[in-house]
Amino acid sequence: MASLISLLFFFFFFFFLCSSITSFQTEKKTYIFRIDSGLKPSVFSTHYHWYTSEFTQGPRILHLYDTVFHGFSASVTPDDAQTLRNHPAVLAVFEDRRRELHTTRSPQFLGLRNQKGLWSNSDYGSDVIIGVLDTGITPERRSFSDLNLGQVPKRWRGVCQTGVRFDSRNCNRKIIGARFFSKGQQAAMFGGINKTVEFLSPRDADGHGTHTASTAAGRQAFRANMAGYASGVAKGVAPKARIAAYKVCWKDSGCLDSDILAAFDAAVSDGVDVISISIGGGDGIPSPYYLDPIAIGSYGAASMGVFVSSSAGNDGPNGMSVTNLAPWITTVGAGTIDRDFPADVVLGDGQRLRGVSLYSGVPLNRMLQVVYPGKNGMLAASLCMENSLDSKVVRGKIVICDRGSNARVAKGLVVKKAGGVGMILANTVSNGEGLVGDSHLIPATNVGSKAGDRIKAYASTHMNPIATIDFKGTVIGVKPAPVVASFSGRGPNGLNPEILKPDLIAPGVNILAAWTDAVGPTGIVTDRRKTEFNILSGTSMACPHVSGAAALLKSAHPDWSPASIRSAMMTTASLVDNSNRSLIDESTGKRSTPYDFGSGHLNLGRAIDPGLVYDITNDDYIAFLCSIGYEMKTIQVITRTPVRCPRRKPSPGNLNYPSITALFPTSNRGLLSKTLFRTVTNVGQAEAVYMARIESPRGVTVTVKPSRLVFTSAIKKVTYAVTVTVDTKNLVVGESGAAFGSVTWFDGGRHVVRSSVVVTRMVPL
Repeated sequence: MASLISLLFFFFFFFFLCSSITSFQTEKKTYIFRIDSGLKPSVFSTHYHWYTSEFTQGPRILHLYDTVFHGFSASVTPDDAQTLRNHPAVLAVFEDRRRELHTTRSPQFLGLRNQKGLWSNSDYGSDVIIGVLDTGITPERRSFSDLNLGQVPKRWRGVCQTGVRFDSRNCNRKIIGARFFSKGQQAAMFGGINKTVEFLSPRDADGHGTHTASTAAGRQAFRANMAGYASGVAKGVAPKARIAAYKVCWKDSGCLDSDILAAFDAAVSDGVDVISISIGGGDGIPSPYYLDPIAIGSYGAASMGVFVSSSAGNDGPNGMSVTNLAPWITTVGAGTIDRDFPADVVLGDGQRLRGVSLYSGVPLNRMLQVVYPGKNGMLAASLCMENSLDSKVVRGKIVICDRGSNARVAKGLVVKKAGGVGMILANTVSNGEGLVGDSHLIPATNVGSKAGDRIKAYASTHMNPIATIDFKGTVIGVKPAPVVASFSGRGPNGLNPEILKPDLIAPGVNILAAWTDAVGPTGIVTDRRKTEFNILSGTSMACPHVSGAAALLKSAHPDWSPASIRSAMMTTASLVDNSNRSLIDESTGKRSTPYDFGSGHLNLGRAIDPGLVYDITNDDYIAFLCSIGYEMKTIQVITRTPVRCPRRKPSPGNLNYPSITALFPTSNRGLLSKTLFRTVTNVGQAEAVYMARIESPRGVTVTVKPSRLVFTSAIKKVTYAVTVTVDTKNLVVGESGAAFGSVTWFDGGRHVVRSSVVVTRMVPL
């Protein structure tokens, strides 16, 4: 009998195992299929008809792409995806990936002034449409009022998609369109949309999308503040530009490539002029352009005249942490503005250490014992992870928590739960000295790594260590500013170091903008506070500043291409702070480099009239893709149409970019030389003469020919050669492994057209 039971158990176990393996093998995933649309048989009336008949069954198709990309996304098994990969019309297949969000006074800090420059015309920007790919929008906010706005541009072809708590009345002459993209999320094997905290509609349940949209194009809102901080008038960079919201990111489940690509497709088809996308990364490893839907969608947009700006990522100050690397994307890093929210730590021995906070509750107003629970090497306790603190140790005290792993504000809740009454959030070495203001739920402040070490040392060496936090509210006129934010993604470019990324920096620290009514200012479920505005930091906040700037420049110069708009921003960017000193790096306190800030800090007061621009055509981008070794079929995945590479392979360094990078292999020694070419287009007065000014790095000689550029009404474009000669024995490079200089063209008047020059040595691939 026992043997019979054993035999039956074996058969049941074997059956279960086989069923599990079969189920695993047939489990569906979402894939994006790039199709050669030119191979569609004439018997099919539409591409959809062809796809559903020959590639997959209709219900399995999630998104159909036909504007910036040709193909579809579908939920199929890995085996089916592999079979389709072998179809002659399939150019590429890639699995859906999850992406992350890169999460008043800043317009004035960019050089914008009422009734002057790009704000001189009261209607500047009203003819431009900004498409915001994010978490949706909260339409009731004052920032999105359509008061005194004219009619919607006639070319607009978009819709106001309805859904949960969002109907056609939520669109107006300001929010002229809204869509949501959820099919990729709903088909996801893990996660999907949590409908208990989300709206299946364009309505924003997270806050990020509302914040970025109003940063780019929010209307003037008086008496704006966040719990009393940053009080004043809130206004976006292009306050009269129109907004089209494309919800591609979902609370708790992120953003999927298939939905992002569908939003790019819709936005360009709808008629936007600018796309703002503060999304990127995912796994920290840059994908080649032909496997990156953000790069693919952006190329399709740029090729049709749509400017695309994106965030550089928040993984700084580590080198090679910049994301969104495609040369047709304007990649934006983050800097500070001249406003701060100081909350200093005062120790019992009289030391005062700088901190920042947006805490708005009852202050401590007295000295209390301070304790560091991680002093004995207890990692979880040092990070104030959930259930890691001993209430006997922290009760009634100010607790020092190291930054990292769990959310900054969540650490304070852990402290409160254990009986602590305050928190000092200390940066680790990886965070450096970059400080972030948070709307803490208990008295708390963020201090830099060095200050944190001093506080910990004090707490461990004194018999009765005591401290308090001095909350000082809002302070303006802070110097120096801008400073490159510690978290801002840094170069070099991890895919093609010949293209300097980020392109520039813009305000991205402690930015006040509109907020959703669905969550509190911290975004934590237990935070029941409501606020019309919130203060956030991240390259997510820097990106929409450039999106709004592009809208203003597009309105002022309708004939400019996306590359010309980017060039105008880059070549006129500021290299000094409000103390008239070189930009510094917040993480180190030392002078920053183009790997940190690209071409400099956005200065719209100068960008409106740059004098010369570096334009780039679709053919130029194709030549670049050929130069980095992509085959013609691979390039077609990006460009939609068949291409042909020149017989002589181009040099990637010759893409007509506003910055210049000379790359030399480490294997070569002695005197090395490389010549690169650039073409400038005169967009200033017809008759103009520009002279070259060279700043050569140590151990490097940079020359240009001709050194004098002459423009007339008949000659609008001039090509010049830049020769970079390196003496490897005397080349001096910094910690980044590169040397930096510049080529500047000036006409003796107001036009100063500067290009960063980067000289570096790389191991050849």
